[in-house]
Amino acid sequence: MAQLFYLKECPSTNDEISKFLLYENSDFIALHTFNQTKGRGQYGNTWSSTAEKNVAYTLAVSTHHFTLSDFMFNYYTAIIIRDFLANMTECDVKIKWPNDIILKSKKIVGILIEKKKINQKNYFIIGAGFNVLQENFDEISNASSLSVLTGKIFRLEEFTVSLHDFLIEKLSNIPTDGEILKRFNDLLFRKDEISVFEIDKKRQNGIIKFCDEKGEIWIELEEGLRSFYHKEIKLLY
Repeated sequence: MAQLFYLKECPSTNDEISKFLLYENSDFIALHTFNQTKGRGQYGNTWSSTAEKNVAYTLAVSTHHFTLSDFMFNYYTAIIIRDFLANMTECDVKIKWPNDIILKSKKIVGILIEKKKINQKNYFIIGAGFNVLQENFDEISNASSLSVLTGKIFRLEEFTVSLHDFLIEKLSNIPTDGEILKRFNDLLFRKDEISVFEIDKKRQNGIIKFCDEKGEIWIELEEGLRSFYHKEIKLLY
């Protein structure tokens, strides 16, 4: 059984979800708010959001469902969130390695996945911030929202319920590692295109070739093909 809870306001849905796991006996527990005040991104980054314009959603999934490695689980989560948005917008949505969802070269979703033991049970904590209705992104020039990019107006509650149902369905039917890896690479933002990267505070051109099962990205640079972990390289776009 899957349950979806709502808070009118909270600092971070990823932090608050643990309170709901203490009382409910379920393998899928989700929490959402339209006013997250202290959202967290990958590796300590912050994720700011305008109240009543966006969706902060966290899904706690019992790890005993999965034989996937952490990297493959991260890939698969990005794929299904991407697929939901592609269906919703009828647009070509991409995945920017390792954890951002891109529409028309703009970031519309940031994903943070953590692994936690809560009440003697192990969980994947999937947190995602969706830019839905927000119009002003002065401080984050490479971000935008679904409404701005598609011209459509979305009802936040309906959007969240549809998202929740879609994720539960897809997380209940996991493809093979090979299928996940192939699909992730097929959806990679700027794959096989000349792009500008920042490496050790220096800029240079390169071409994204593929991501591997260890979570690394492989890029063709002037000196040859090299692999990188997250934070070792930055794609400038």
